[in-house]
Amino acid sequence: MKWFAHDEALARVSLKNPVHFLALGFGSGLAAKAPGTFGTLAAVPVYLLLSQFSLGVYLAVTLLACIGGIYLCDKTSKDMGVHDHGAIVWDEVAGLLITMIAAPAGGLWLLLGFVLFRVFDIFKPWPIRVLDAKVHGGLGIMADDILAGIFSMLSLQAIVWAIG
Repeated sequence: MKWFAHDEALARVSLKNPVHFLALGFGSGLAAKAPGTFGTLAAVPVYLLLSQFSLGVYLAVTLLACIGGIYLCDKTSKDMGVHDHGAIVWDEVAGLLITMIAAPAGGLWLLLGFVLFRVFDIFKPWPIRVLDAKVHGGLGIMADDILAGIFSMLSLQAIVWAIG
C-alpha cells in the first residue's frame, strides 16, 4: 500500500521550507489517497488549540489563515509548477477553521462540522464550483474552500439553532 504521494511536482517542494510545510498541511497533503481529508484532519488540532481562546482571537487567527493562505498556496503551486495540486491543503485547514466559528464545544459538533465541510468541499455546489473554476492562483485555491467553510458554518449553526 502506498501511503505517501510522489510525483514530479512534489519533488520540487520541501517540508523544510516553512511555506511548503504549511501549504502541505504540515505534511498531511502528501497522503496518497484523499489528501484533502487528511488536510482537514490536520486542522483538527489547530481548531482544538484555537477553541481555547476568545472568539475574537479565533476570528483573527482564522482571518490570518485565510489571507496568509493565499500567499502560501500561490507560492507553493508556483514552486510545484501545478495549479492547485492535491497536496496543497492549507485551504482545507482554513475551511475547517471557518466551519467551526462559534461552534459549540464537543467532539460531536467537531465531527459534524468536519463532515459538513468535506461534503461542501468535495461536491462543490453552486457557487463554490464557479469560484473553483473561474478564480486562479492562490486566491482561487483558497476561495472555494473559504466559501465551503462559510456554507458549512451556516449549516452547522442552523443545526445548533434547530436543536436549540
